[in-house]
Amino acid sequence: MEKIIELQQPVLFNSTLETGVRATIILNAYYPKLLSLSALVLMDHLVVHTQDMGGPTSLHVNLPHRGGELLVRREVIEQGTAMMRRLGLINLIALPSGFYFQASEEALPFIRLLKSKYNVQLKERAQWLAENIGNVDDASIEKLINQKINRWELEFYNIDN
Repeated sequence: MEKIIELQQPVLFNSTLETGVRATIILNAYYPKLLSLSALVLMDHLVVHTQDMGGPTSLHVNLPHRGGELLVRREVIEQGTAMMRRLGLINLIALPSGFYFQASEEALPFIRLLKSKYNVQLKERAQWLAENIGNVDDASIEKLINQKINRWELEFYNIDN
């Protein structure tokens, strides 16, 4: 009897690689600033949903219940940043206040190689974020996340009622 081998399609959307590349682009836009994991999770969400913050058109579809994305992104971003750290594109810096991420010196040459339309737009939006939401501390990030999640919860209840 022949054994049939099923090939699985690679997961591209929000994969470890995609989130790692986005994190590298975000950190490069913020360079030399350090970002906590919480800040990086929020920036990863906002960089593809810039219109939510009054910025350029969002890169990803603005689905009504996208607030849930914030709740599941953390683990994938941890995996993505770990991958980029192994590649030497992201540095993990330990400070008395916690662990922070920063783009390495190798990040910019790597990012310059990303020339697809999507990546060019992603780089532009990351730069917009850095210029418009540049000074973010964990307390203000937590407040912003809670506001966004509460707003999306209200949208959810209004749609279903």
